[in-house]
Amino acid sequence: VTPSNRSHVQRRTSITVVGGGVIGCAVAYELVRCGAEVRVLECREVGRGATQASAGILAPFIEAHRPGPLRALGQKSLALYDRFVADVVDDGDGGEPVPYERNGTIEVATDSIGLTRLERTGRELTDAGIECRLLDRGDAIAAEPHLGPEVVGALLVPSHGFVGAAAFTAALRRAAAARGASFVTLRAATRISAVDQGVSIATAQGGTISDVVILAAGSWAGQIAVDGEAPLPIRPVRGQLLQLRWPGGVPLARVVWSSRCYVVPWRDGTVLVGGTVEDVGFDERATVEGVTGLLDAVREVLPSTRAAGFEDVRVGLRPGTPDELPVVGWSRSVTGLAYAAGHYRNGVLLAPVTARLIADLVLEGRTDPLLDAVTPLRFDGVTVETPTSGHRDDRFSPDPLRDARDTR
Repeated sequence: VTPSNRSHVQRRTSITVVGGGVIGCAVAYELVRCGAEVRVLECREVGRGATQASAGILAPFIEAHRPGPLRALGQKSLALYDRFVADVVDDGDGGEPVPYERNGTIEVATDSIGLTRLERTGRELTDAGIECRLLDRGDAIAAEPHLGPEVVGALLVPSHGFVGAAAFTAALRRAAAARGASFVTLRAATRISAVDQGVSIATAQGGTISDVVILAAGSWAGQIAVDGEAPLPIRPVRGQLLQLRWPGGVPLARVVWSSRCYVVPWRDGTVLVGGTVEDVGFDERATVEGVTGLLDAVREVLPSTRAAGFEDVRVGLRPGTPDELPVVGWSRSVTGLAYAAGHYRNGVLLAPVTARLIADLVLEGRTDPLLDAVTPLRFDGVTVETPTSGHRDDRFSPDPLRDARDTR
């Protein structure tokens, strides 16, 4: 049976989601609230992979300002966010509050080249009907008084915002569990295969069988063997994120984004600064180079951070793909296996739309046109080399998809 003619499964079908990050938890929540029987299998604790080192920025028009699949996915997901967060909080019945703000982003330029790029971006977004405002230096300082003297202009996008990634993932888990989903942690999947009864998942503690499996294991998705298929070309990309304490006084008004860093201000005075982009394999260490590079970058655009308190550094491995798009859709070889992986730096942003696409595909048999660009089938015959140590990507800490932004 091929993915194109596969009939949809029945609503009470058993589904195992492999991976307990923000994508896995969002998918589990959407499936269980649509009536499925859901279990999540996680090799660590829930939300302890790339999710815990995410700044949670919701900025599709910075990530991909030109038309294309990434912007289409991000725009649809952003439109879902208000209702999705409200539903998750309601279903979770209390617990830790979820920081969630839609007060915009201000992307700054520190030279004429950057300002020209922002002008072009502003025109392209305006032509697409997306609200934005180009600011000269005076207007930029008026919008964000903490900006430093290096800033020559900025682009304000009011619809953007952020969500607390760890709190959001914890709320997704609570909401899914409240509706009947179960979570099994510290159990790593090693192989997925088709069997007569459905889809088998092998682990060191033994096997399990479900009618449907959703592979949402982030950077580890390509490390899990799938019968009849080459591993997904997903590689880990290390990102380091700093947590600072704002030095007092008037806080930042919104997310600030420069060519070398981004800064997320929480209401409690916490400030997140990210994020490095490093091809170092499965190396999850924080490094002096990473920390000092981010501190230098944030001091350039926000001099007030020189007096900030240093609280923490977090490290996550983001699941990168060759085209920097996620992998969402049916497996070619294992009937009943679907992928929801490879979201790179956009997992938090794309969680609602990924959950919706998977639920529609698996439970209703509906294939959204958005899936065409992110199908796993596009990687047939493609492999990826994962560095084991030593090499750092030359995109130290800039625009999340710098190269893609300028070409997509």
